[in-house]
Amino acid sequence: MTGRNAGPAVREDDGVLAWGRVHRGRHRVAAPAWPGDLAAAARASAGDTSTLARGFGRSYGDSGLNLGAGLLDMTGLDRAIAFDRATGVLRADAGLSLDAVLRLAVPAGWFLPVTPGTKFVSLGGAVANDVHGKNHHVAGCIGRHVRRMGLWRSDRGLVECGPDSGSELFAATIGGLGLTGVMAWVELALIPVASSAMAVENERFEGLDDFFRLSDEGIDWPYTVAWVDTLASGARLGRGVFSRGRHAAAGPLMPHRPGGPAVPVTAPGFLLNRWTVGAFNRLYYARPGSAFRGEQPYDPFFYPLDRLRGWNRLYGPRGFYQWQGVVPPAAAREATRTLLERVARSGEASFLAVLKNFGGLESPGLLSFPAAGTTLALDFPNRGARTLALLADLDRVVAEAGGRLYPAKDGRLPAAEFRRGYPAWQDLEKLRDPMLMSSFWRRVSQGE
Repeated sequence: MTGRNAGPAVREDDGVLAWGRVHRGRHRVAAPAWPGDLAAAARASAGDTSTLARGFGRSYGDSGLNLGAGLLDMTGLDRAIAFDRATGVLRADAGLSLDAVLRLAVPAGWFLPVTPGTKFVSLGGAVANDVHGKNHHVAGCIGRHVRRMGLWRSDRGLVECGPDSGSELFAATIGGLGLTGVMAWVELALIPVASSAMAVENERFEGLDDFFRLSDEGIDWPYTVAWVDTLASGARLGRGVFSRGRHAAAGPLMPHRPGGPAVPVTAPGFLLNRWTVGAFNRLYYARPGSAFRGEQPYDPFFYPLDRLRGWNRLYGPRGFYQWQGVVPPAAAREATRTLLERVARSGEASFLAVLKNFGGLESPGLLSFPAAGTTLALDFPNRGARTLALLADLDRVVAEAGGRLYPAKDGRLPAAEFRRGYPAWQDLEKLRDPMLMSSFWRRVSQGE
């Protein structure tokens, strides 16, 4: 319990996990319950080392961890401070979840301007990772829609910044992995919608060339994405299901329903393998929904994995690695083909493989991941050295194509490769709050 007289409580927690469940360890955790507790909680959790603000822990690797030091649990700071239903401008605590934003905004005819593949992330976490979504080609990253934010810094106290004032700090904070200050609140411009339903078209495609054709044809759709079968090879290499959608023109404005089944225990490590994933891929590709045209609620369209709580437990006790890279347009076809060939040849099975073309809208963020080109996101059960060898191989393909990897998904990217992909990293280091640190940043900036 946080008390005004006793000061914020701090607990030692040995069980803090990244979402990929590979990275875990001891942290000194404080959880502010009121905005006025933020500074004291940050200092208490830091002690004589460092701390890091953390929301719902959906970063797959070590960018949301600060092993052996402090963590600031922001989920108790979850107020909607102000919501203008006429303009769609929302100001809210940084610990408010996208799930809560949707429950507030959808009945009023507004929607998130950009959303990742889960709604169980905080506003602060979304901005700190400058998340992208299925509409990147028309809307860019979420940082383009942030109007202002409040940051608590250990050396300056609470400061406001935005694109027109404090712009250097603003740019460093968007995609800055929570290192430039503890986000206290975020002001975000939402987009208007006339219905909570989505008009959706799903279409099977037989190979990689078909994906690029459908991407070009679907440029007028605000939301596009593809699932690919990474075990397909030869003439079927890159086959999958292409999905495009837009907000329906009319209909009820109903928020999503809570709940859904959960994975109760950690699955055995052998559950997801080449044969079980292969069987799933064949069924998924052939299912009736893979050739669907019609309307559906927004929740299954944007957040299919949210319907199964704790799905990360399916990967077994050793966890899994997520990998995501982007390659520029000139190299996209060849590099994407090479990536898929390497995965198919490796025998490693990716259960959740997503392929999409990014647009050219630039983010204000200093270290934002998306860039014009093609992005491939993959997941692999942690099989130790052979999995790491495959990921290193994929890294090389992206580097040779002039692309880069996504820090929010990473848990083992070499420092040299991060610095090559993000040459402005030193500019962020100059603006980093001296009290803030993460395991990821310690690894890539200090080589630890």
